[in-house]
Formats: sequence, C-alpha cells, structure tokens
Amino acid sequence: MSFPVIKGAGYILAHTPDMVIHNGTTQTSERVINPNSEYLKELPKHLRSFEEVVSYPPNQTYIGSITPQELGQFEQPWYDKKVEGANRFGKLGEIMPQDEFIGLMQICDAFDLVKLEKSFAADVKEKLTKHPLMKEELVAKIKEGETIEDIKKLIDEHHAEAIYNNNELVGCVKRAHEIDVNLNAHVLFENLVVKASGVLAMLNLLDKNGIDPNSIEYVVECSEEACGDMNQRGGGNFAKAIAEMAGCNNATGSDTRGFCAAPTHALIEAAALVQAGVYKNVVLVAGGASAKLGMNGKDHVKKGLPILEDAVAGFAVLVSENDGVNPILRTDLVGRHTVGTGSSPQAVITSLITTPLDKGNLKITDIDKYSVEMQNPDITKPAGAGDVPAANYKMIAALGVKRGELERADVATFGDKYGLPGWAPTQGHIPSGVPYVGFAIDDLTKGDVNRAMIVGKGSLFLGRMTNLFDGVSIVLERNSGKVDDGKGVSEEEVKKLVAEAMREFASHLLGN
Repeated sequence: MSFPVIKGAGYILAHTPDMVIHNGTTQTSERVINPNSEYLKELPKHLRSFEEVVSYPPNQTYIGSITPQELGQFEQPWYDKKVEGANRFGKLGEIMPQDEFIGLMQICDAFDLVKLEKSFAADVKEKLTKHPLMKEELVAKIKEGETIEDIKKLIDEHHAEAIYNNNELVGCVKRAHEIDVNLNAHVLFENLVVKASGVLAMLNLLDKNGIDPNSIEYVVECSEEACGDMNQRGGGNFAKAIAEMAGCNNATGSDTRGFCAAPTHALIEAAALVQAGVYKNVVLVAGGASAKLGMNGKDHVKKGLPILEDAVAGFAVLVSENDGVNPILRTDLVGRHTVGTGSSPQAVITSLITTPLDKGNLKITDIDKYSVEMQNPDITKPAGAGDVPAANYKMIAALGVKRGELERADVATFGDKYGLPGWAPTQGHIPSGVPYVGFAIDDLTKGDVNRAMIVGKGSLFLGRMTNLFDGVSIVLERNSGKVDDGKGVSEEEVKKLVAEAMREFASHLLGN
C-alpha cells in the first residue's frame, strides 16, 4: 500500500481590530442586550496595534517564524512578551494588516457587493501592489471607490454592513437579496471574510512550497461557516470559489463541515482521495470566522488584558502522492469517535488515541508528538477554560498509565515530552490539530520525530440537531523512501506464479 504524503502547508492571520468591535458576536450581542455597557466603552482601550500582533510569540509560531519548542521557552503568560525583530512574513505564511485585508475582501468579491471609499481604495490598492503574492490581475479588481455619502446611504437605507478601519467608516458590504436572510449583508460580510482569508492561505501555501496552481486537482474547504441562499442554506461552495481566486484552474472541490473537527476530517478525506488514485494533488483549506473575534473579550477586559482574539486565521495543506520524501498519512491508523462511543473523557481518548494505535500494534509512547486542540492558553486561561492542550495530554498520559505503558509519575511530564504548547487563535476549527502540520513536515523529514498524531475534536451539539460529541485522528509517519509504483501484479506474472505453484504441488504428489 502506498500512502499519500503531506507536501506543504500555509498559515495566515489577518489583524482585524475594528471587526472585533463591529462583527464579533460577543460584541454585537452586547450591543443589542446592553448598548451602554461598560465593556463596550472599555473595549477600544484593549485593542492591540499591528506591531504588537506581529511580535506576539504565539502569532510568530503560527506563521512558522519560531518553532513550538522556541515558544515554550517564553515564560507564560505571553501577552506581555514579544519576539525581537519579528516580521509579518514567516516561513509558513504571513500576518496581514486590516486595511490590506479589507482590500482583499473586495478582490474576492465576485458580485460587486463590497464598496470602498475612494481615498481608502486608492491607498490600499497601492499597498497591495507591493504585496509579493498579489498579482496584477488580482490588485486590478480593487475599484476606484465610492463617496462616503453613498456608502452611508447604502448602510442607512439599504441595510448594508459597515466596514471600519482605525474606527473610521471606509466602506460597506451590500446585501444580495431583499428578503433572503442567508444573503443579507451581515452573512455576506462573514462569507467574504472566510473566502478572503482562505484565498490568502492558499496563496501562501502555493508560494512557500513552490507549487504550480494548475497541479491542484481538488480542494476541500473545512471552515465553520456555510454559504448558500434560502433554498440551500449551507450549499457551498467556498472550496471552488477559493480555488478560482488562487488560480487553480484545473481544480474542483467541495466543502466539509464538522465544527472544530472539520480540518482533521478534511485531512483524512484528502488522504483517501489521493490514495485511491482519484486525484494526485488535493488541498484542504479553511478561512477564518469574524463572528469569533473577541469571543472571550469580556474576561480579558475584566482582567485588564489586551483583546487577544483580534485576528482572523486561515490555513491550507497540500496532500499528494507518495514522493518518497515527505511525511506519509497512515490511512490505516485512523481514530474516530463513533455514534456509540459515548462522551466520557476516557471513551473519547480511547477512540481517538489508543484504538488507532492498537491497529498498528503501537503504544502511546510510540507517537513522538501529539497535536490536539492547540488553543492558546493566553486566551483560554483568563476565560476559565484552562490550558486546553495540557489537559488533553494529561488525559492521554492517564490512559497510558492504565494500559501499563507509562508510570504514574510520567503524567506530569508527558506533555513536555510528547506534546506541544498551544499557539493557535480560538477560531474554533483553526486550533484543531492542523497548526502543527507545517512543523511536522520538517520534524518528520529533517528532525528526530518519527511519528505524530493529528487529533481533531468537535461539538456537534452546537447545531441543536444532536447531543453527540465528535472527533477523528490520523497518524503521520516519517517516509521510508520506498514508493509503491501502484502497478500491482501483471496478468503475466499471475500466470507465472500459478504455474510455479502447480509444479510444486505436482512434484509434492509425485514425491509421495
């Protein structure tokens, strides 16, 4: 069996402080329930500058400029620490400022829904002209712009969604239908954020790994948003829309949804498609969620912290045929939380961790690195959720003790040896296992890691359709260098083998 490989990855952040105030659901809900709240008054004082966001250690880790191990050398909390000499462009991706991202939203708008004020449009067009990944045909999609009066009229009289930069009105997103709630301006704003961040992630994947866009045959989009109209609310297709903007002319694709676990579902699906020979190169990509900006903002402001959920995130990963070099995806070692698994922590960890390991006669300690929910503890601890990755590692270690593969004393240090610190923003699907994939490529080729496990978990009950939990996992492994040509055994070889077997059998009969 020739397993597929992970050939490249790209990770992006878009710093969007004004979207925290105007588009994050914690803030928009508060504005409805308690418009004069102290939280809303205090919030602007807690927003970070672009320079602070770029130098923030977890963000530099997310774009590959420092490794998880180097992040672990910074004493927690990290919000008051910075990486000296930090750059917006990293080994695995980039951090884009808000004004450029707004310009990218218009570039990604295929229906003339995004309107930008004239001077803002001119400024952002000039900036994006200098961006290394923004080709001339993309930048040309930024229009001349509108007067601020016309933009205000669209907002006041036609229910357009306002766009702000530096607390100033600079544009809007129009609604696409007068009565369809799925095509109202707020939903379209969110969808364009997903698309733009997904496109930026895809462009970074292609550029950082020297990939020909025309070599991509299929795209799986796995964010947490859904697009459609009143007749097919979540019909999609973000995947093909992103592929189009990224110049992947030979690609088709579809969207996969599974709440936070979707990226790992998509990774397994991509691996299966490649291994089956349906497609040679499959990309899984996800944009970010503007609704989750400032999600834990109340707790952060209450404790005097900066708003750390101030960036939309995205990622893209390429899965290809075995090249004898890159890490293989062990499609025979897949964990899954089934309908009948149950929701106890032990049942969940067993189904996702030890069940797939048992298939390969492996112990918990045979996996060198576990990438679970890579939530940034700077964000989750003040909100009362603790250190999520650390909690997962303790559960895995406890199961190892029960199986006799670890000593009880090992539980405290298991995370240090086999785990990773959390560095991903709380965008739901973004932390779910995949932030490590970019580092895993190096660790499993040039480093000393031989096996890693990517674990995705999800909360299906959020959709009010079931109380079930969800989760899947897959093992990554160092490539042996042996590549199966996939030709199998020819008809002539089969005849030869049968003939030899018959001769041996006849000889055996004659001998008796």
